[in-house]
Amino acid sequence: MSLIIVGTVAFDSIETPYGKADRVVGGAALYGSIAASHFTDGVELVSIIGGDFPQEELAYMVSRGIDLAGLDIKKDKKSFYWSGKYHDNMNARDTLITELNVLAEFDPVLPSHYKDADYVMLGNLQPEVQMKVIEQMEKRPKLIILDTMNFWMDVAMDSLKKVIGKIDVLTINDEEARQLSGEYSLVKAANKILEMGPTYLIVKKGEHGALLFHEDKIFSAPALPLAEVFDPTGAGDTFAGGFAGYLAMTDDISFENLKRAIIYGSAMASFCVEDFSIGKLRTLNEEMVNERLQQFVELASFDVKAVETV
Repeated sequence: MSLIIVGTVAFDSIETPYGKADRVVGGAALYGSIAASHFTDGVELVSIIGGDFPQEELAYMVSRGIDLAGLDIKKDKKSFYWSGKYHDNMNARDTLITELNVLAEFDPVLPSHYKDADYVMLGNLQPEVQMKVIEQMEKRPKLIILDTMNFWMDVAMDSLKKVIGKIDVLTINDEEARQLSGEYSLVKAANKILEMGPTYLIVKKGEHGALLFHEDKIFSAPALPLAEVFDPTGAGDTFAGGFAGYLAMTDDISFENLKRAIIYGSAMASFCVEDFSIGKLRTLNEEMVNERLQQFVELASFDVKAVETV
């Protein structure tokens, strides 16, 4: 099944308690497409870069089976650049530099063979850009997944709600769920957000896992405890890519299969944080992924025996 992934392809400079990485490759579409490519060979990327983006990185993406026909290359301009520093707890970070460069003129135009894709993953971007992608589809995809953040809730809430009304799965973190809904309880927040249009809501809770909401059903997915987290950058995008890639591979959008997809996405994200940029993702093979998935199974698997209460 074909899967469109829309988002940034960029450079990042990152500092964490474990070290520094200067001008490494990053961006939501890069992380997401690489993660998805481990499960499906129909990944179609939509993004924009400058002529400064390394050719060897593009060649690596092609080697993963990622279709770059939707990648707009502005040869005489610079790629999007972000620099940030993480706090000691790795849960908070400070943005040091943001240079939009070519991203300021990102106006996605889908190649003709993208327009009948079965699955669409809309990375964190301006809501108007996300809507433009949806409007170019020649048929309604089986599933549209959208990621967003609190910034767009602050500056473009009306446009964001219009896009949310057009999609099937919304992925946000717990703080964003509370902001979007105006409710502190995540259960109440989920009910309000699902009334906005999505069939499913995923609330990401970082090191505490993720929650999946659908109608009156809730699934809690664990996060894998790791001894060391080198770089959280891109973990959420890697999660979304693994999640979407698994769904495209299985072509099953039932609640039960979305539960499995969250575990697959969580497994990919757990690899991502073990190195800077896409370093760890480059090393993955089928055996490593399956071993990590089994760790998730063992983490949350247990038997309950009926007891007589007194």
